Amino acid sequence: MSSEPSRCDDVAIRIDDVGKCYPVYARPRDRLAQFVLPRLARALGRDAKNHFDEYWALRGISCEIARGEQVGIVGRNGAGKSTLLQIVCGTLAPSTGSVQVGGRVAALLELGAGFNPEFTGRENVVLNAGILGLSAAQIKARMDAILAFADIGPFVEQPVKTYSSGMYLRLAFAVAIHVEPDILVVDEALSVGDEAFARKCFARIRKIRDDGATILFVSHSAGTVAEVCDRAMLLDRGRMLALGHTRDVLSRYQKLLYAPAERVDEVRAWIAAHPPRANAQQIGIDDVATAPAPADDVLASATASSDQADFFDPGLPRGQGVSYPGAGARIDDPRVETADGRRVNVLAPGRDYVYRYTVQFDRAIAGVRFGMMIKTVAGVELGGAASAPVGEGVSAVAAGRRAQVRIGFRCLLAPGTYFLNAGLVGLVGEGENFIAREVDVLMIRVQPDPKRLATGLVDFDVRPQVDWHG
Repeated sequence: MSSEPSRCDDVAIRIDDVGKCYPVYARPRDRLAQFVLPRLARALGRDAKNHFDEYWALRGISCEIARGEQVGIVGRNGAGKSTLLQIVCGTLAPSTGSVQVGGRVAALLELGAGFNPEFTGRENVVLNAGILGLSAAQIKARMDAILAFADIGPFVEQPVKTYSSGMYLRLAFAVAIHVEPDILVVDEALSVGDEAFARKCFARIRKIRDDGATILFVSHSAGTVAEVCDRAMLLDRGRMLALGHTRDVLSRYQKLLYAPAERVDEVRAWIAAHPPRANAQQIGIDDVATAPAPADDVLASATASSDQADFFDPGLPRGQGVSYPGAGARIDDPRVETADGRRVNVLAPGRDYVYRYTVQFDRAIAGVRFGMMIKTVAGVELGGAASAPVGEGVSAVAAGRRAQVRIGFRCLLAPGTYFLNAGLVGLVGEGENFIAREVDVLMIRVQPDPKRLATGLVDFDVRPQVDWHG
């Protein structure tokens, strides 16, 4: 890897045909054979034979990242994301190719890896900040800010071997974040203690982004990548499948992630053959991808624009939910429909929809209430509804009856992927309990709205007003 400035001042990171290969030994004795026998063969003028198999964690990765750009890296476990970050940071040497970076790099990978457990917290701040490139004068000037951010009190004067894991990470993060880097590399494996401190850390990352730093960001969270990044890269089995407009790449990633096992190779081939848009600025937010995809297939809507109106995407999974054993009733065919009855799973912000499902009753049940819930991918319950208040359900439902449940709602969610639950409760003994329940049974995707003023996950019908005087 080279840390020399790139040939182009507008390029912060240039990755050129990077690959990383690891030897895989079938037996412990093969390690010894590899250490001795190739040397002996070369000494005798013979061809050396390898006693290991090759595992390529990365292969043929090439791209350029501009100064001030934020690029997210997504992919399934084992795709090579963390390996690529380590090569960019210089903590891991590539087997092939090269990486050029221009500017100071701060890496939030394995925080505190350079700490000496016998040194105090303050001494480790000096040591670690020096390793990250700060001068003695800069360390002195930023010491108070670093310690205030870490907020570990008098423990800063104690050896770090006495710290809890949370205190250790707080101090390490505080050092890394005060380097004021030109390039910030962040791995989702980052864990920085309690929720309040985590919010402070991500707020600081956003400030670094807003100040114009280049950010390379690994995450499994599509929502976080969409919020932070201008472009995204999809890695799969060590190769770069897609690089381009964040929404387009995330759509392809989700199709690969949720594709049935027997269709993964087909999805992978389609993604490789149909590159995403380069970025929103070059292409325009209203453009659509034009590559055709076969109808009635797991790939059928991979080319659909993220800016179209609501529609049904047959490639979007129904959800990998959990069905709880029914206690006298069964939930069938949960679906979302438009007001005119069209089935959809890709929703447009601000429009009204109906969540429907059918319930078949196998026995008589009293006090029946129906409900639904919308959750994030991480499982956060955003909101839902019940068909009646507690204690005011249907007094008695006879065995053999069928109910058609319709729950209307307005889509006020931020762009992203969500899951829906369906369930009903009834009186069992002296209390109310679930009679049937389907968790994460339906997956929906909400389209982006370029005119959206609201921030966060839910639009609370905000009405901004600015009055000017003078």
